[in-house]
Amino acid sequence: MSQSLSTTESASRTALVVLAHHRADSLSAHVAQLAVGRLAAAGYTVDLLDLHAENFDPRMTVADQPDWGDRDKRYSDEAEAHMRRILAAQVVVVVFPVYWQSTPAILKGWIDRVWNYGFAYGRSKPRLAGKRILWLGLAGATAADEIISGMHQLLEAQLSEGLAYYSGFAHSRVGLLPDAEDQPQSLDSEGNLVIGAAIEGDARAAHYAAFDATAAGFVDEFVATELVNA
Repeated sequence: MSQSLSTTESASRTALVVLAHHRADSLSAHVAQLAVGRLAAAGYTVDLLDLHAENFDPRMTVADQPDWGDRDKRYSDEAEAHMRRILAAQVVVVVFPVYWQSTPAILKGWIDRVWNYGFAYGRSKPRLAGKRILWLGLAGATAADEIISGMHQLLEAQLSEGLAYYSGFAHSRVGLLPDAEDQPQSLDSEGNLVIGAAIEGDARAAHYAAFDATAAGFVDEFVATELVNA
């Protein structure tokens, strides 16, 4: 945290960390906790939203169907509660495993139901204007895999350009984290999936230490940029 920030200023900083993974012992959950720790150390009050642990239902409902004639529609209690948590946060960090070069269904459903008409879009002055968001996507492919570059571009197009900026966010970035699996995954020249031997012992510890460092670096850089622009 910048030494120039007063106690009052730092105490007012708020963050929402959203986790979209079904297992509490997953690497995604670990990265979410890492993000919580880095944000707290930087002076943020952090709200952790674990979509699976909180039993969020990603299925669209009639109550949450947009009403194009009423941008002030009152949505379901569940959706409205999530909207309030987003509004309360100055910065948002979303942690998720990359499925088919996209987000898991529960995260897509959260976006569909909560980032709704009249809330995230549909107003001349967006309610989310000025907020900042970091998307941390964990990928099983190795960093050297040719798919990584295209995957990052696709996620940026979907999440930053197609969602965050459209909803008024001042800044959005995708931090792609390859090498999430302890068994290296790649495709051979014929398109077959090749799974390598699991890394073990000191090599495994070093692998995940480097993984954590990369994840922490994304969060720290995100926070530092926010402080500079504040």
